Amino acid sequence: MTSKAQKLRAKRKAQLGRPRKVNAERFACGKIRPEWSKKENEKEAIAVALAARKRMHGLETTSAFAGYTLGRLFLDGRITAEQREAGDDYAVAMARYYHLNGIPYPSVRAQALDRVAGHPGETTEERARMALKAADRMMRLDGVLSGCAEGRQVKTTVFNVCVMDYEGLRLMPEPQLAWLRRGLNALIFDKGLREYGEGGASFE
Repeated sequence: MTSKAQKLRAKRKAQLGRPRKVNAERFACGKIRPEWSKKENEKEAIAVALAARKRMHGLETTSAFAGYTLGRLFLDGRITAEQREAGDDYAVAMARYYHLNGIPYPSVRAQALDRVAGHPGETTEERARMALKAADRMMRLDGVLSGCAEGRQVKTTVFNVCVMDYEGLRLMPEPQLAWLRRGLNALIFDKGLREYGEGGASFE
């Protein structure tokens, strides 16, 4: 039978706060080492994000492709690996264009308000060259998508999925999915032409 004193000690112990972390790396004084705490916090954040991903998107996977709409379409089997890769390349090209030309990325999900910074007053010759090259590539890809049958719808769908990352488009109807596939196939064909059909010209 538990005595009154034992009950009181148990009650006080329960009110002391959260339990002591086991297996934590500590200094001699007992304080947890910051590097261990940082790693544990990162693990906890990843675990919470993965649990939310499974709950929200119904995906029992830790694949990086589950983190964005185009990747989820690939995991759902609605587009091929080659089409997903073409969409990723398109998104990278657009991000590079926005970055080098000082244009805010259009997707709110991509904003990091604590990292917003202006460009230097004077643009270097190398940066100007890179910005021009990125703009040329963006316009070429824009032309490839616009040149498809129903080009306006194709270009808008590819942009909204690959750049804007609209989650609702994961459940797009078949006609709209056909526009997406058509645009991604056009990007694949364009990349093949540049790499193999034009003397090995690089897509980059």
